[in-house]
Amino acid sequence: MSAAQKVSNRLVELAEIKPGQRVLDVATGIGEPAITAAKIVGAVGDDGHVVAIDISSQRLEIAKERAAALGLQNIIEFKEIDAENLLFGLPQSSSSYFNAILCRWGLMSLADLSSALDNIYGLLADEGRFATAVWSIPSKVPLLSIPMYIVTEQLGFPAPQPGSPGPFSLSDIDALKNSLSRVGFKDIHSEALTVTFGFVSAQEYVRFVRVMIIS
Repeated sequence: MSAAQKVSNRLVELAEIKPGQRVLDVATGIGEPAITAAKIVGAVGDDGHVVAIDISSQRLEIAKERAAALGLQNIIEFKEIDAENLLFGLPQSSSSYFNAILCRWGLMSLADLSSALDNIYGLLADEGRFATAVWSIPSKVPLLSIPMYIVTEQLGFPAPQPGSPGPFSLSDIDALKNSLSRVGFKDIHSEALTVTFGFVSAQEYVRFVRVMIIS
């Protein structure tokens, strides 16, 4: 099992996703954790549904192909939507809301975190859950912090400004909890999950870093 899949599995567990539920995946990228959630909510005989959004049409095309290969194309609905502007045009009824909302490594790239969290909170059904994964402090994520150091220190590129989006912009968990609390979230739980990534080639690692740092 890949490191990223372990994170998806844990998010689904924390959100307590069950067959038949409605789930939203924010900043799904190439389809996770939407695909993991869809395998649960769309169990045989259930009417579960997953909406997966991302700002990148290219990533969504890959996600659609992955979902179709697994026979999940009728369970997951992919939408090209900016996470900071969650406008679905859904009717204002109980069917508009989600039992769970997930976001794996997406919140850190948002310029207006407060608005995004407010929208996420407003889209949750009563007793709904939001589960997200963010990167820890740089010293605990050499996978990303080392190439970022090379880019900023060795190549002379400017470092990210404090408060600006970036891989480590939400590494202060107390600050993130406060942001969640301000928009209405309660019973906020945090935990550390240590995972080890493996890459078959240097090129694969470079592609991963580019996605994590630039997107």
